[in-house]
Amino acid sequence: MARAPVRRRVSRSQATPAGAPRVDGRSRVVIEAVTPEINGGRFPAKRVVGEAVTVEADIFADGHDSLAAVLRHRHEAASGWTETPMAPLVNDRWRGEFSVTELGHYRFTIEAWVDHFETWSKQLAKRLQAGQDVKVELEAGARMIEQAAARADGTTADAARLRELATSLRAPNPHPAASPPTSPASGEVDGELSQLMRRYADRGYTTTYVRELEVLVEPAKARFSSWYELFPRSAGPKGAGRAQGAAPTRHGTFKDVERLLPEIAAMGFDVLYLPPIHPIGRSHRKGANNKPAKPGEPGSPWAIGSEEGGHKAVHPELGTLADFRRLVKAAAQREIDVALDIAFQCSPDHPYTREHPEWFKHRPDGSIQYAENPPKKYEDIYPFDFETESWRELWQEMLSIVLFWAEQGVRVFRVDNPHTKPFAFWEWLIAEVRRAHPDVILLSEAFTRPKVMYRLAKLGFSQSYTYFAWRNTAYELYQYFSELAQQPVREFFRPNLWPNTPDILTEYLQLGGRAAFQARLILAATLGASYGIYGPPFLALENRAREQGSEEYLDSEKYQLREWNPDGGMRELVTIINRIRHENPALQSDRGLRFHLAENDQLLAYSKSTPDNANVVLTVINTDPHHVQRGMVNLPLEELGLDRDRPFQAHELVSGARYLWSGPRNFVEVNPHAMAGQVFRFRRRVRSEHDFEYFL
Repeated sequence: MARAPVRRRVSRSQATPAGAPRVDGRSRVVIEAVTPEINGGRFPAKRVVGEAVTVEADIFADGHDSLAAVLRHRHEAASGWTETPMAPLVNDRWRGEFSVTELGHYRFTIEAWVDHFETWSKQLAKRLQAGQDVKVELEAGARMIEQAAARADGTTADAARLRELATSLRAPNPHPAASPPTSPASGEVDGELSQLMRRYADRGYTTTYVRELEVLVEPAKARFSSWYELFPRSAGPKGAGRAQGAAPTRHGTFKDVERLLPEIAAMGFDVLYLPPIHPIGRSHRKGANNKPAKPGEPGSPWAIGSEEGGHKAVHPELGTLADFRRLVKAAAQREIDVALDIAFQCSPDHPYTREHPEWFKHRPDGSIQYAENPPKKYEDIYPFDFETESWRELWQEMLSIVLFWAEQGVRVFRVDNPHTKPFAFWEWLIAEVRRAHPDVILLSEAFTRPKVMYRLAKLGFSQSYTYFAWRNTAYELYQYFSELAQQPVREFFRPNLWPNTPDILTEYLQLGGRAAFQARLILAATLGASYGIYGPPFLALENRAREQGSEEYLDSEKYQLREWNPDGGMRELVTIINRIRHENPALQSDRGLRFHLAENDQLLAYSKSTPDNANVVLTVINTDPHHVQRGMVNLPLEELGLDRDRPFQAHELVSGARYLWSGPRNFVEVNPHAMAGQVFRFRRRVRSEHDFEYFL
């Protein structure tokens, strides 16, 4: 004999697993797999002013009821939320977006609920189509509309209109197969009724996502910028007839740099980055090629501090603080930001070593520990000890340095070796700086392990140096930039691509000749929305290493003054490439990057496009600097907004040549002896109102 099932009363505490949030069991919707969400909401995603934040999530419930979802968002200074409807995609994936218009932090979350009215509407349409009697269903709909009217009582006009619509549903319907005038199947007031019902939806059992997520909004230059680095001390007057690379006739000054601003602006750069401008220590000073300095040699700018001052002083030979402020203002008039190097380290002569010896590590003999990377010794530099018992005072002083230069008008900083300082320090410092100056942009110079680089970006650095300099083959570049373009990396990590720096002269540039410089320039400027060059040596095609196997420049400008050839043949190409970047919005973002199959392993083909495909730019690079390479490039025409059955124009923007392409496979040839890359803008064939065809 079958036993009746045992019925047992279950208390609320028994029904809820230990530690789980106590929710109303009638909230049936599940929200998960939200993007962008960085480390479970621990860190913000990043955008710049004017961009959209596209949010996606898996949203579903039991059964077959229709759902509704909204994206709730607000700026940190706003008191209330703004709601934006989300729309279903496929497989229970939903999407919504909102625009960010102010600097600072935005917060967002998602709410979703079962939409009983939408469920009723769809079922009613099916019953009407089947010719069923829908009298009871119409009454059920009328009651839902009346309930919405009650929720709309604060809005008299909407409440009255909803009651009218409820009444119309109850009107006699002599023909069962006919649609009542206010039903969703009639189309007469469906739009109005649906809109009102969404506005006053029954959200009694809504599900809210378990956390509020953040978006950090920065200035537009955090997304799109072109950097030019130079040493001010080498900007002095040039001597006629001296050998390339010889020392200028005198130490350069801020006023000399100011005279270079028209040239820098004409090339299309909008950030001028200066290595440290502070007094340089004399103890253990480094001379030419990193050897002990001889009398009169200027030393490394990164050995900061002397009797003339420390991190809040300027090197006397560069000028005065007033001269620096004048340079910043003069650059701003040409829409150029002066970026300053922040290097938290000291020379042995820095005032900190006397005033705060507790901020440094000490060896057993009592002397301060200099920087080392065994077997290398950097005796001209003392690192700070961030594990000192006086770490709070140290942190406050480091913050005061950044704020001091921000008060002089600097809004862009390149931070030297941030990966050698604590993560907690950077998170605190960046937040404090942005509290005072939300428009500050910080570039992380951390050539280190990927997870460390990513962590620094999550903590608030606006842009990051990358491994770009050492990715040379087509496959290496494809693999690396595919990684940077994927979720969630693209939400927090903005690459800033540099073909060279004062520390990096790659083997590719050493051995590849002019074509290598061309290829790396075009790659940096089109793969990345932000890029930079260590300008004078790059323009001069300087490729001499200190010794075989080294990436150090021979006669490096880090240790001595240099005079550079004002143009080794690259200035015109740099100007053209920067103009192309400014004329094509597709190149002003790291989104929209697609790689395409090139039927030649030496060719790298990729495109960038705006979300609406109004601007599509294809770049083809020959990664072999010595030989002509040719092959077919395969394009997904529909994804690029191109008609498979109509020809389109490929306008090569560097040379100005125009080609008529047709279909997905098209031939390219790249001769590195002429130009190592090609940059095409696609123009569609359109017909004018006078039946005249042209390319747009």
